[in-house]
This record gives sequence, structure tokens and C-alpha cells, in this order.
Amino acid sequence: MTKTRLYLYDTTLRDGQQTQGVQFSTQEKHRIAEALDKLGIDYLEGGWPGANPTDSEFFETAPKFNATLAAFGMTKRAGRSAANDDVLAAVMNANTPAVCLVGKTHDFHVTRALGITLDENLENISESIKHIIALGREALFDAEHFFDGYKDNPDYALAAIRAAYDAGARWIVLCDTNGGTLPAEIYRIVREVIASGIEGSRLGIHTHNDTESAVAGSLAAIDAGVCQIQGTLNGLGERCGNANLTTLIPTLLLKPEYADRFEVGIDVKSLEGLTRLSRMLDDILNRVPAKQAAYVGASAFAHKAGLHASAILKDPSTYEHIEPSTVGNNRIIPMSNQAGQSNLRRRLDEAGIKVEKGNPALSRILEVIKAREADGYSFDTAQASFELLARRELGLLPNFFEVKRYKVTVERRKNKRNEMVSLSEAIVVIKINGQKRMSVSDSMDEYGVDRGPVNALSTALAKDLGPYQAVIDDMRLVDFRVRITNGGTEAVTRVVIDSEDGKGRRWSTVGVSSNIIDASFEALLDAINWKLVRDDVRPAGAADLSGA
Repeated sequence: MTKTRLYLYDTTLRDGQQTQGVQFSTQEKHRIAEALDKLGIDYLEGGWPGANPTDSEFFETAPKFNATLAAFGMTKRAGRSAANDDVLAAVMNANTPAVCLVGKTHDFHVTRALGITLDENLENISESIKHIIALGREALFDAEHFFDGYKDNPDYALAAIRAAYDAGARWIVLCDTNGGTLPAEIYRIVREVIASGIEGSRLGIHTHNDTESAVAGSLAAIDAGVCQIQGTLNGLGERCGNANLTTLIPTLLLKPEYADRFEVGIDVKSLEGLTRLSRMLDDILNRVPAKQAAYVGASAFAHKAGLHASAILKDPSTYEHIEPSTVGNNRIIPMSNQAGQSNLRRRLDEAGIKVEKGNPALSRILEVIKAREADGYSFDTAQASFELLARRELGLLPNFFEVKRYKVTVERRKNKRNEMVSLSEAIVVIKINGQKRMSVSDSMDEYGVDRGPVNALSTALAKDLGPYQAVIDDMRLVDFRVRITNGGTEAVTRVVIDSEDGKGRRWSTVGVSSNIIDASFEALLDAINWKLVRDDVRPAGAADLSGA
């Protein structure tokens, strides 16, 4: 059976940049583009040349990609020729192999938004596509609001895309610009477009996620016959985002319903870098990765219930639709008071801790977990703290250092400009191999902004750990979450901290106290201890393990 070739078109750098709060630098665009190119994307849409300095600079400095680089713009304006439209000229001057122009296909938008006649719009589309082809470029037409336009006036919507098709556009991209068209509608309309005489091999799909069905809509379009799929990494995009390529790509490659019928330009082995690519984008955006994200989320292969974990031990396929490592992700057996011994042993095994079935320590660990969670702890979201707890109960936790005392102060005072500002300072005294060390730090950053007492405490704690310093220097705190578990005057604060290191590892630790600083310090201590344990560090001046 001959497979149909599908082409993947990434618009993270253009439509993804329209996400609220997102603004890539030129260097960040290059980094993302190079990662996408390495993955095997067919088309890279770099932005709109001339629309802003960053996009223009990106095209001026872009290296040669294996993917086809595309510039984005709009069809020529009425009353001038394509050759004399300065906005279109800026797009063409980027000298990309492909050019994608957006044009109106909904009659309402033509007359209301553009204020021109329907025939003028058809001429703008046709002449713009002809101009691109005359200059030796591959032409793509983004049919804006196509599905809404088709539902209101199918004859005109078809006439608009026919204008681009007859002018020679390689791709006619049907856009669900408002994101309100449901998958069944997309399938029906695409089939009707193909029945009208436009080949599916020249059709693309561009969906938005306003009904949480952008991926489903794209798959429906593929089933109906389109051969190009547009989307973004992590579903970035205007309003609720675009179709998520991080979900679509593994679905097309790993699910027999698509893998048996279609071929894409990405090798299955490349999927092993998909989770890292997703996290890289979140890191660039300074965002916390979505834990529930399909395929690449931290919870995508997390099995909390004891029944699930027991079955996973026997056969992972009982509760997993793919092997996590296929997309570079990991299986997680979270610990909570719902956990049974099967769950516990599996989680210990993943941490490299072998415990025989029936070991009395297992019951003891479960009892401690239940007691701690009754006090407000959550080991479901703090795997590293769970591991340290288990090691402590098993007598396998090295005693690296002892905290003698710490102090945090927050002061409000006037600066040189007579403005009231905050300054947080922390002192931490620890004892390593019989010697005390004191570290002092404030939380003022390079711009003179106070980053708060937890920042000061974290900096002081990690400032001088003597023989362990080189091991923790690549650590950084990437997320800090606070939850009040009891209200009123007896409030209990739970702090969960996410840390990362230079090896690409990410781990979560938890602290609980009526005092947010104490809770934070507990989580910070766990983060450092986990790092030292996982890097197989030997305690300074001693080989003994606590409890051994």
C-alpha cells in the first residue's frame, strides 16, 4: 500500500509569537528554528518581514535549513499592482524559498474589514500569487476565515481559494481562524472542497483551539484528504492557541490509524527528543511546562492509583497507550496515601532502590507518607522529597551537612531616589565535617529589584557548601508554588519547588509549615540533598549513612 505524504508546517515563530505575553528575540527564534529543523519539520514559517525589527533581522541572519523557510505576509492591497505594493515587497525581499500570504475568503470580512468589492479581493489574491511564482518562489495561500466564510457563502469562499489555486499556489491552506468549527464540520467541508475540483494534495489545514479541538480538527482534515498540517510547538498561538504539533506529530507517527496510511518527513527515532524540545520552548518563555500535556507532560505517564501501578508492574500497556521513552518522557509512579506496596516498590525501583517484597520498611514508609499527607504534605507532586523520605526510613540517606540555624529579614527603606523599596536578607549557618560555615545573601538583582526572602534564603543556602559546591553550582530553581491547606489563624502552608540542573534533570520537593519561610527552607534543603544523592556524592569525611 502506497502511503500518502503529509507535510508539516510549523508557525511557532509567527502565529506562536501572537500568544499573549510571548515575544521572541532573534536569538531565541534561531534556537527554536534550529531545533525544529533538526526534528525534521518540512516548513518553517519565520515571521512577517517588515512587520517588526525582530522578524526582519531573523530573515537577514537565518542560516540555511533543511526545512523550507517561509516568510508570511498578506495579499496586495486594492488599487495597486503586486509589484508596487511596499508591504508585499518587504515580504518578498526576505528572499525565502516559500512565501505564505493570507487573504480574505469570507465575504463579510472583505466588505466590512477591507472595505473593497468581492471582485477586487479575488483579483488581489490571484495577482499576488502570480507575483510570487513569477519571482521563482513557492506560493502558499492562507485562506483566512475559510470555514466561517464557507458556511455563510460557500460559492464565494470557493471562488477565493480557486483564485489562488488557478494562479498556481502550491498550497491552499484552509484556516479555521476563529477556532469555532468542530471536527465533523471540518471533515465535511474539506470533502466538499475536494469534490469541487481542488486536489487534496494541494490543501492544508490551519486550526485554532478555541473549542479545545484544534488537534482533532486537524486530524479530521487529514482524514478528509488534506496533505499539509500547520501548527505550533506546545500549541502556542492567538487566543487559545493553534493545533499542537507536539501532539499531532507523535499521533501521526505512532498511531496505526495514521502511520499505516500516511508518511511524514520525521523519523520515529527523532521523537525521543520531543519532550526536551517542548521543555526547551517553555524554558525560553520562562513558563512552567503543562503537566497534563499529551505525550510530553510530566503527568502524561503518571500512575497514581495502586491498582494502576500494580498492573503497570506486570505490563505497562495496561495503562499506557505508548512507551514513554518513545517521545523522550518518563513513567512516574507518584506517591500518595492512595498508594499500595506495588506502587511503592515500583517507585523505589525507579529511584534505584531495590527493596524485597515483604520488607517491613515498606509498611513503615507508607505509614509515614499517610501521616505526612495528613499534615499537609503532597508527595504526589514532590517525587524527590518522597525518595528522600524513603531513603531515610531505609537507612540509605547520607548525612551531608547539618543546618545549625538560619535567619531571614525583610526591610522597607528609602533608596537614593527617596523611593520606598524592599530588601530581603538571609543568613544560613551549616556544619560540614565538624566545621561551621556561614553564608549571607540578599535578594537584590542586577537591576536593583528585590526578589524576595525565599530568593535570599535559597542564594545563601547554596552559596557555600564547601566540598559539595561544585556539584550544586548547576542547580537552579525554576518554579515555586504555594498552597494554603488550612484557613484561618491555623493556616498551614505547603510549598512545592521545582529545580533543574545542567544534566537536564527536573525534580520537585515539598515543605510544610505554618510559616512560609520554614516550608520553603525545607523544600530547598530537600532539593539540594536529592541532587547530592543522585550525583552519588560521598559525605565529606564520613562513609556512614544515617540510620545505618
